[in-house]
Amino acid sequence: MAAGAIPATKLAYFDNMWAVQSTATLLSHLQTEDGRRALILDSTIFHPQGGGQPADTGFISGAASGFKFVVEDARLKDGLVYHYGSFENPQDDCVSIAKEGEEVHLYINPQRRDLNSRLHSAGHLLDICMRKVGISHLEPGKGYHFSDGPFVEYKGIIPPDLLQIKSKELEKEANALILTGGKVSASVLSYNEAAEWCGGVLPSYIPTDSAPRIVKLGDHPGCPCGGTHVADIADIRNLTVTQIRTKKGLTKVFYSISP
Repeated sequence: MAAGAIPATKLAYFDNMWAVQSTATLLSHLQTEDGRRALILDSTIFHPQGGGQPADTGFISGAASGFKFVVEDARLKDGLVYHYGSFENPQDDCVSIAKEGEEVHLYINPQRRDLNSRLHSAGHLLDICMRKVGISHLEPGKGYHFSDGPFVEYKGIIPPDLLQIKSKELEKEANALILTGGKVSASVLSYNEAAEWCGGVLPSYIPTDSAPRIVKLGDHPGCPCGGTHVADIADIRNLTVTQIRTKKGLTKVFYSISP
């Protein structure tokens, strides 16, 4: 089936961020322009790389044909999630083995998902802590929630003489909130409901006619997010602020968590 004729992939992790197995229907198998093989399904629990979060990895198997497709990467493009990878058996040919319309089983790497979710939630927790340590004037920008040097970038700067102080305050506040814990929830809401979840206002990049997905940590104001997260703030387990850098009107707060 041509990609243009395929309906948008249902992002099943929106409804359940903690499922590591599921079933779906294979809609298309193809070889992309860069030579990679990809499977497109009607729904997926694989989080595609985006929003500062890495892609899930794992495998997809055919219920009837028995093929096993190892997923090495996943990307969202024009509403479709492309699961990139290769067949475990080199003799398998996607055209003859993987049948469109076939039921498939999805399995994601639970350790990788857990780490990615903890890192992403830790980034959101820093946003909360920024407000609590008196630097709420810094506006959250992009986040990088990969294990090789995660950070959250903010518009605005912290005076150089306060960098070490705020670093310690942020770390102390974050670990206090982790110790207390709090349920993490995510919902797709109307614009007005979403604004309420976010403390009364949404970022300007959210269209007023949209239904954004909001992630909320405990009783703290939420924010728009399409990623996966822990079930409870306590599941982050710990957070270390490794350094804070300021440059050209921007502040980057780097952090780490234990594996």
